[in-house]
Amino acid sequence: MPFFSVIIPLYNKEDYISECLESALNQTFKDYEIIIVNDGSTDNSIKLVENFKSDKIRLFHQENQGASKARNNATNFSTGKYLAFLDADDIWKTNHLACLYESISTFKDCGIYTNNYFIKHSNSITAPAKFNFKFNGDKPFILDDFFKASLHETVVWTSACSIKKSKFIDYGMFNPVYLSSQDLDMWIRIALNEAVVFHPKRTMIYNKSIENSLGKIEDNDARFILLSSFKNKEKENPSLKAYLDLKRYGLALRTKINGEEKIHSETVKLIDIRNLSVKQKLLLRTPAFLLMIMNNIRPYLIKNRLYLAIFKS
Repeated sequence: MPFFSVIIPLYNKEDYISECLESALNQTFKDYEIIIVNDGSTDNSIKLVENFKSDKIRLFHQENQGASKARNNATNFSTGKYLAFLDADDIWKTNHLACLYESISTFKDCGIYTNNYFIKHSNSITAPAKFNFKFNGDKPFILDDFFKASLHETVVWTSACSIKKSKFIDYGMFNPVYLSSQDLDMWIRIALNEAVVFHPKRTMIYNKSIENSLGKIEDNDARFILLSSFKNKEKENPSLKAYLDLKRYGLALRTKINGEEKIHSETVKLIDIRNLSVKQKLLLRTPAFLLMIMNNIRPYLIKNRLYLAIFKS
C-alpha cells in the first residue's frame, strides 16, 4: 500500500498534462501512486498520458461528469493511505509530497494538511499566495483559525493539500451537485470540525492564468446554494461569516456581469458589508457595464499588474 495516492482529474488539458505529470513523477518522496481519471477528454490528453512509461501511473476513464465525480472515482480506485490532489494544469515542486509527509508525521490525524503555494496569474506574473496571517520559519504548524487565515487567498488550495483517505470518505467526498467550488464545500466542512495543518514551504504552482474571466458562465445557482448552506454555522462563527461574505462578494460580481439579477440580489442580501473593504464595497456598487469593461480588458490589466490591485483587497 503506497502512502499517498495522487488524484488527477483530467479533461482536455493537452497543453498542461505533460508538465503536470512530470512534476508528479519527480517527487523526492517516492512512496506514492498516481491515479488519473479521464473525464471524457476529446483532445490529445490521453495520448500524452500514455506516453509516460511509469508503473506509478494508473489511468481510468469515465464519461464526462465533472471534476467532483472524477476525483471521487479516482479515490475509489486508489490504494494509498492519504490522498494528495493535483489538477491537471497545476505544477508541484519536487518537495511537495515530502513536505506533506512531514506535516502528517508531525501532527497525527488532523483534518487537512496543506502546503504554501504560488499563483500563476499570467505567463509573466507568478506570485506567492497571500494569507491573512503571519508566520516565521519553515516547519508545519496548526492554524489557529482557518477561516480568518483565508480572508485573502484560501489557505487550502486543492492541488496543495492532502487528507487521509478514510477521513475523506467519511465526510462524503466531493459533492457532485456543485460543478464548481466543490472543494470549497469540503474544506469548510472539515475545518469546522478538525485542525488544519499548514506547511510554510511553497511547493505548488496554481495555474490561475487559464481560467475564464470573472464573468464566465458557470453554475452560479449551485454556488449560491453552497454559500447559503452554512447559515446556522456562520451565526456562531464570525470568521466563517467573514470568509463566506468574501466568497459571496465574488459571486455578486460574477452574477452582476452575467446579468443574473435574481442570484445577484439574493447574494447581496446575505453579505454583511462590514466584512468588505472600501474598495470591495465600491466595486459591489459599480454599474454592470463598467464591470464588464474591466472584465473585458482583464488580460491587459493582469499583464500590467493592475487587475490584482483593482480586484484584490
